[in-house]
Amino acid sequence: MSTPVGPYSPAMRAGPWLVCSGQLGLRQSDGGSVLADESFEVESRQALANVSELLVGRGASWANVVKVTVFLADIADYAVFNDVYTDVLGSHRPARTLVAVAGLPRNANVEVEVWAYAPDSEDTATWST
Repeated sequence: MSTPVGPYSPAMRAGPWLVCSGQLGLRQSDGGSVLADESFEVESRQALANVSELLVGRGASWANVVKVTVFLADIADYAVFNDVYTDVLGSHRPARTLVAVAGLPRNANVEVEVWAYAPDSEDTATWST
């Protein structure tokens, strides 16, 4: 998992909710984290893989996700993103908002954030990262 690009936690638990910060299509390389820039499709798959890694690392999966927010730097990539999204999520269809934005950190083309309902066995009334 790449290091956050700003002063925030990649994910926070609030009771049974797991809130994952927006994930870019970054991957680790010898020089740190770099944008998967081979194509919009590759970058989108990497962003979704980064979300999946956050979820799995906290005992959840895409099946727990109830809300997805997607930010695209270019709305013309909407159809390609939908193809990648449905390939990754299969038949699971959480609520989703997709918006075009003027720009994203690291000059990314896509950012994905999720909310997951994922109760754990601990006291769910506490905050944790």
